Amino acid sequence: MTYNGFKYPKLLLFLCTLVIAYYLFKERDVVILHNFLSSLGYVGFLLAGILYAYGFTAAIATAVLLSISGYGNLFLGAVVSGLGALFGDLIIFYLMHYSLADEVKKISKARIVRFIGKGEKVLFGSYKNYALASFAGFLIASPFPTEAGVALMATVKSMSLRKFVFVAYILHTVGIFVILSIGRSLA
Repeated sequence: MTYNGFKYPKLLLFLCTLVIAYYLFKERDVVILHNFLSSLGYVGFLLAGILYAYGFTAAIATAVLLSISGYGNLFLGAVVSGLGALFGDLIIFYLMHYSLADEVKKISKARIVRFIGKGEKVLFGSYKNYALASFAGFLIASPFPTEAGVALMATVKSMSLRKFVFVAYILHTVGIFVILSIGRSLA
């Protein structure tokens, strides 16, 4: 199925965000951009954190975080950005865990999903849940599409909202701290 002649409109949109992020980071020496981002203070970190949680804006958020890493306390910037990312994750978590639960259940019965599940069981054995949680954690901490990691976490039956909030916040804060540290070292 195509949308306005494009077979993969979401992929095209994602590639556009990568191009925008590239130009934001490439032009980070532009005084106007630096002045604007730094004038937002920690609100800029919070907004970048919210954008960091979504696949289509993660690249832009990473570029913004790299650009503003020199403004303010590095640790506090990561804590505030982590809160923003957690806010974005909670929206995804609620959608996946509560609103889309019936669709996730339907998808889990699809032939390809069952085939992949059997392969995972053979490959990981009794450690399948640990491998799944580790992969989900990597996706959440990194600038890769967080939605996939949150969706994986949301499918874990024992994952309460309290556990999810704790795990997602720590993972985002650590991932963003690494990005801010890289940005500060490049400045």
